[in-house]
Amino acid sequence: MQDFLSITKALSDENRVRVLMALNVGELCVCQIIELLDLAPSTVSKHMSILKQARLVEGEKNGKWVYYRLASRAPKAAVEVLEWAKRHLVSEAIIKRDAKNLQAIIKQHPVEVCKKQKASRTAQSVKENAGVATP
Repeated sequence: MQDFLSITKALSDENRVRVLMALNVGELCVCQIIELLDLAPSTVSKHMSILKQARLVEGEKNGKWVYYRLASRAPKAAVEVLEWAKRHLVSEAIIKRDAKNLQAIIKQHPVEVCKKQKASRTAQSVKENAGVATP
């Protein structure tokens, strides 16, 4: 029962489903996932934690980088759900857009993606501290 509840909870959020679909391409650095979803690192971290708890993904730290991939020892129910999701979501507009965006993201080295994100967060922080409204 716990596996079922963890899996359904993990699949109840569009961003987590998008991550699962993106990981069909292969292993991704967390900064690549952040770039794809265009979310704050803390938000992506929470999503990845829920996916790990459901045993849908596994992560591996390599220095200061964290890489995620679909779980190699996922419960049978998780494997079946992932196959079902792949079959039914491949034609969804957002999944197609993510696949296209992911191609561009993967072409960049994860270090460059992380540097770009850090610079963007720094600029955002400067604007907020200066009282400049951001869109």
